[in-house]
Amino acid sequence: MAVYTEVAFAQAAALLHTLDLGDLTELRGIQGGIENTNYFVTSERDGVTLEHVLTVFERLDFKQLPFYLHLMKHLADKGIPVPDPAATASGEILHTLHGKPAAVVDKLRGKSELNPGVAHCEAVGAMLARMHLAGRDFPMSQPNLRGLPWWNETVPVVLPFLSAPQADLIRTELAYQNHVAASPAYAALPRGPIHADLFRDNAMFEDGELTGFFDFYFAGCDSFLFDIAVCLNDWCVHHCQDAADGSHDAERARALLAAYQTVRPLSAAERGLLPAMLRAGALRFWISRLWDLHLPREAALLQAHDPTHFERVLRDRASHAFPAALLDLPAPAAAPRPVTA
Repeated sequence: MAVYTEVAFAQAAALLHTLDLGDLTELRGIQGGIENTNYFVTSERDGVTLEHVLTVFERLDFKQLPFYLHLMKHLADKGIPVPDPAATASGEILHTLHGKPAAVVDKLRGKSELNPGVAHCEAVGAMLARMHLAGRDFPMSQPNLRGLPWWNETVPVVLPFLSAPQADLIRTELAYQNHVAASPAYAALPRGPIHADLFRDNAMFEDGELTGFFDFYFAGCDSFLFDIAVCLNDWCVHHCQDAADGSHDAERARALLAAYQTVRPLSAAERGLLPAMLRAGALRFWISRLWDLHLPREAALLQAHDPTHFERVLRDRASHAFPAALLDLPAPAAAPRPVTA
């Protein structure tokens, strides 16, 4: 959510008029994130103040974007609290600014909870399961563009920037994930549209209540388990300065998983491959943060995330077994045999 494309006040105002969102009163660039240009836009229509988010997409193209925008509208129609794309009178939800694709979505209430407790993790787990179920009949399909094929393409690009121990770790883990992906247990994982980037800063809370998930622009069709693993790796790790080793916070992890399973119980294949997917989630974000740090694009506002955090998370996941007790279910009788690189 950096600013790569400068949008003039008059341009934003004209777009809001085509969407019947009233007169623009404020346009403010959003700092943070690394993929797209984002602005908070405030307008007034018939005496009512409206708040939206304007996004100009920097990497995704006009062919890819309908999947994300229509997924959000599908989920919103199913009662999942996500930003709903604003449409023109003819129903168009994908627009153009500076020759680039753009969208305007309503702004969720509240703020992100960057120091989540058990109750926050419970709310996220239950809503994530609801979202997975709601998306099962979504008619469009698109792969997770930051999935395994992208890892295989990107690791050779970032390798020259790594130390010998880091290079050894990333090569070993990539080989392991390719082996996991070829296994029958992996093929058995339930799949559908996933958020794929549901970090603490992509959810909103107000007065302790979860008001929604946002930033679906990494979404794709993948295993639900990968989505769960990404959440666990961010919402349920130790973040305090004296324990910033990427290890699990057992209480929060148990709460998120238990709440998820009250809505959609995990299959035997999912329980067996959760440790592997936790490693996959850590690898994915280590690779992308290395890429963004060492091969950055110019932006008016840009804060590259530190890749070291997910290197620590990956090392922890690779060296410590995920406690089966945190699943709050007995281990499956025929659990998938552990896969080794």
